[in-house]
Amino acid sequence: MNEENTQALQALKDVAMESVKEQRRARRWGIFFKLFFVAYLLIGLIALIGSGASDTKLTAADKITAVVDINGVIMDGAEASGEMLIPALKEAFEHEKTKGVILRINSPGGSPVQSGIINDEIKRLKAKYKDIPVYAVVSDLCASGGYYIAVAADEIYADKASIVGSIGVRMDNFGAVELLEKLGVERRLYTAGANKGMLDPFLPENATQVAHVNNMLNTTHQQFIKVVKEGRDERLPNNPDIFSGLFWTGEDAVKLGLIDGLGSDAYVARELIKAEEMVNFTTEKDLIQRLSERVETSVQSMISLDATPRTVLR
Repeated sequence: MNEENTQALQALKDVAMESVKEQRRARRWGIFFKLFFVAYLLIGLIALIGSGASDTKLTAADKITAVVDINGVIMDGAEASGEMLIPALKEAFEHEKTKGVILRINSPGGSPVQSGIINDEIKRLKAKYKDIPVYAVVSDLCASGGYYIAVAADEIYADKASIVGSIGVRMDNFGAVELLEKLGVERRLYTAGANKGMLDPFLPENATQVAHVNNMLNTTHQQFIKVVKEGRDERLPNNPDIFSGLFWTGEDAVKLGLIDGLGSDAYVARELIKAEEMVNFTTEKDLIQRLSERVETSVQSMISLDATPRTVLR
């Protein structure tokens, strides 16, 4: 066999081997996607079984305590948002066996808008279902926007070591003007509208703009104070520290009238509502939604298209 034929044969072998490798890769990907699809079906099946079990549990007792969890930062699109909590609240109140509702809160606060929407909906449902008492029960934390929601309840309970309060408003920003100067970097901002670049961290502060922001924060703070006073009425003493942004342990919060007593969700269901069977009506996002939101949040934190600071009850 001459050298030319040998090279041709080797080339054919190489092509054949590449074809085999490609087929193997294709099979691996095929197996991966099949396993992924099966796993997705299993997750869905487990969710359906869980839902069915919950429905069965609803019929186990003559009366139940309906529970709605308010966990994490309160913000649009999160699990602690009006979009997610309002349907759960409606279902909890509307169920024929509901004797009382517990708002189980563990939140540092968040959006004043979402906190207000949820507070308003709880009060609307209370007015509609006058025979159903509402209790807020704090686990670790009920601060700022979390407390904004809690005051919509008839009574608030917490553990002696829970953190309660932080009735205030904040907006975070920073200034890097001197840093840019040291680096020899010139900030160039082009806007239409004299105040469109307001609070730009790379430009010197403008006193008029800062005054405008402070006025806005004060307005939001007064709205917060009004809601708290309406919810707690005569239970709150005339103590300005309460609205200063300070927070307290549950033990001290009782003395200040921020909460009504110490106790867990089980205590409230058993001793106050008199319906020991607790059923959770919280709407939860599925695994795919949670994963996609985490990816979206990570991307947004790396590439932010919105430079406007946000007002938060936190």
